[in-house]
Amino acid sequence: MLKSAISGQFVRNSHSHVVNELGKSIVSGAYKPGTVLPGDAELAARFDVSRTVLREAMKTLTAKGLVVPKARIGTRVTQRTTWNLFDADVLNWHLDSGVDRTFLNHLSEMRLAFEPFAARLACVKASRPEVDALYACAEAMLRADSVETFALADLEFHIALLDASRNPFMYSVGNLIEAALVTSFRMSSPFGQPDRHMKSAENHRLIVDAISSGDADAAAKAVEVVIVEGRERVGATVSAASV
Repeated sequence: MLKSAISGQFVRNSHSHVVNELGKSIVSGAYKPGTVLPGDAELAARFDVSRTVLREAMKTLTAKGLVVPKARIGTRVTQRTTWNLFDADVLNWHLDSGVDRTFLNHLSEMRLAFEPFAARLACVKASRPEVDALYACAEAMLRADSVETFALADLEFHIALLDASRNPFMYSVGNLIEAALVTSFRMSSPFGQPDRHMKSAENHRLIVDAISSGDADAAAKAVEVVIVEGRERVGATVSAASV
């Protein structure tokens, strides 16, 4: 029985290893969209796994939208538009490969589509403890003493905002993209620039003031301001890094 359990664990670990290595290679561009992956025999030998494990790994990558099997052709890498960016593995492979301005712009565009409305919902649905939690997050941003602590306080604020909407779809989306958010917040952190640091924390506090007073229009607008200004800081960071 123990031998069977160990064998099963090995198969699962082997499956995860193949999925992770091929997934990273696809997302990083080592295997470009339209490329046919090496055959089963070559991949099984490369990863030292059985063809059964390899087939299961390919099924997993297919479910994530990264590949599609073609009869008499092989397994082809799909176009990026079919990749499931709400899949935690796919998202993390993007982050591991290094994010660019386009990726971060797409992230901010998606946030602009739903976070302002989450703030509107919070104006109606948020409890006093949830409002107080948002104030605490804004205060934590103000008192942050490093890029990391500012980014984490920023993340906690926006997750708390989605929670305060009382819409399970809202906070599920936040949890799904949490890794991408914290990466973006690290890049947009104004820590080390006192005026911008204070302004960013104050802008977050304005969101909570609007929610607390039930002003949905002001809350939505304040969220838009925070996201747009963060996007501008990220753009400046990316530009500086490319010089």
